[in-house]
Parts: sequence; structure tokens; C-alpha cells
Amino acid sequence: MAEALIGAVEAGGTKFVLALARKDGTILRETRIPTRDPRETFAEMADFFRTASASHGPIGAFGVASFGPIDIDPASPTYGTFTATPKPGWQGARFHDALGEFGVPVRIETDVNGAAMGEWLAGAGRGCRTLAYTTVGTGIGTGVVTAGTQLAGFSHYEAGHIPVRRDPARDPFGGCCPFHGDCLEGLAAGPAIVARWGDSLDKLEARETAVELVASYIAQHAATLVLMHMPDRLIYGGGVMHAPGLIAAVRRQAEVLLGGYVANERLDPGLERYIVLPGLGDDAGITGAIALGRQALDASA
Repeated sequence: MAEALIGAVEAGGTKFVLALARKDGTILRETRIPTRDPRETFAEMADFFRTASASHGPIGAFGVASFGPIDIDPASPTYGTFTATPKPGWQGARFHDALGEFGVPVRIETDVNGAAMGEWLAGAGRGCRTLAYTTVGTGIGTGVVTAGTQLAGFSHYEAGHIPVRRDPARDPFGGCCPFHGDCLEGLAAGPAIVARWGDSLDKLEARETAVELVASYIAQHAATLVLMHMPDRLIYGGGVMHAPGLIAAVRRQAEVLLGGYVANERLDPGLERYIVLPGLGDDAGITGAIALGRQALDASA
């Protein structure tokens, strides 16, 4: 009998990464397609998996790590359906409508939960029991993994929309989140940086001042994650985190905010080993999606 393969999808707001993989994580075929409207994107996604499966063997399960908001409750009748997403045209789209033709289980999580799983398995989170992975890019989101299980409540976490303290004298920008204004995402995500200063953080002439301001908001988020989840490590990825000096500023300001209250050997002086960049770089999401497919495959065995 042919080995059942895993179809993996990392669904982002600008691109989909698609892979056909063995259960051990070996990728047999991979591609990237632009995120357009659901009809076009889903059709191209299904076509890739049809072609890849015809060449390499049957697909036994799918793992999907997707942008959202999206219903991730397997018991819900709308499991895998986009809810109040700001992505035009995507509200109400459902992954099962595109992947149902394959007749195999589909496991769906958020993109940050997928990346958190990838980093826990093979990246900067190896050896951790609990880690929190945050992406700071077009949006901000956090996934938390404990002992290989993605944490959630009745839905996935929305840590990018937590309120943060803003000093109007220091930062008169009122935020750009359409729901909350000056929440974390409304102040520190890529679009907020461009709206405030006209360019990305790594290209600004007065970058040092801007970096310190953005770091102040991300550091509040980091301190909140420590107090709420006590993770073994915090990982920060996404395009904004590529800005020179940002990760160092986040470490410095988060340590000040924590004020020595949490005393544990995991929180090293300066937090250089505690607050880190991803170990897998851009591969964290697809690695996590493969892991989700593996979970679905094992559950159906």
C-alpha cells in the first residue's frame, strides 16, 4: 500500500505556500501562489494538490495554517470558515469547500499557531515545554504551544489586539485598527508604521527613535505573555522584526517592564536567550502545517 502523504497549506494574506510531504516532514513538492479572491486561490490550490498527488501518491490528510479570523473549532458546523476577516472577499470562504474533493481529514489552525508548532518542533522552540510565537508584520498575532498542543479557548487567541499604553505626547498617532484604533496591531504592525512615518521601519532616516517607540508597544506585549502564560521562550517573527535594533530594544524594554517580578533562570539577564527571532525563518509556517496534517493523519488511523 502506498504511503499516505500530507498536504500542507500555509495561507497568508499575500501568498499561499503549498507543500506535499511525507509523514516524516520530507517535502516532495512545494510552490507559492498569490492570495487573490477565494475562488481563484482555492482553485489553484486544489489543482496543485491534484497534480502533486498524481505524481507522488495519495494524500491522507491536510494541515492548514491560515490567516484569520477563522473558525478553528472542529466541533463547529463552520469549522475552517473565515469569519470577520478584513481581507476583502474572504469572509465566509471555507477550506473544506476546496479540499473536500480529496475525501480526507483536514486540520485547521491559525498561521501563528502553525508557526509556533513549527518552531517548537524544529526551530528556536526546541527543548521548550511552552513557547509563544508572535508575528509582527501586516498584522500581529500570537500562538502558544504547550507540549505539542496549540492552546485556544472557544476560538484562537487575538493577542495582536490587546490594548497597550500610548503616551499621546510621545506618539500622537491614534492607531489604524478599524476595530480598536490604538491596540497593539493598530500601533506597531507594518501598516501602522507606514501610516505614521511613510515607510517601513527598516528604511526610516530617524529609525532609532521609531524603533524605540515600536519596541515599547511590543515589549508591553512580551511582558503580558510572560505574566499570562509563563512560556519557556518568546519568539518574534514577521517582516517588522527585521528592522535593525528592534529585537534588542524589545528585550531591553520588556526587562524593565517586568521589573524583576518574575524570577526564573529562563529569563536570562538582558533576555537575549529568552526573546529570540525564529530559528526556521520563513519555513516555520509550512513546517507547522505539515505537523497539523500529521496530527490529522494519526487521528484518522
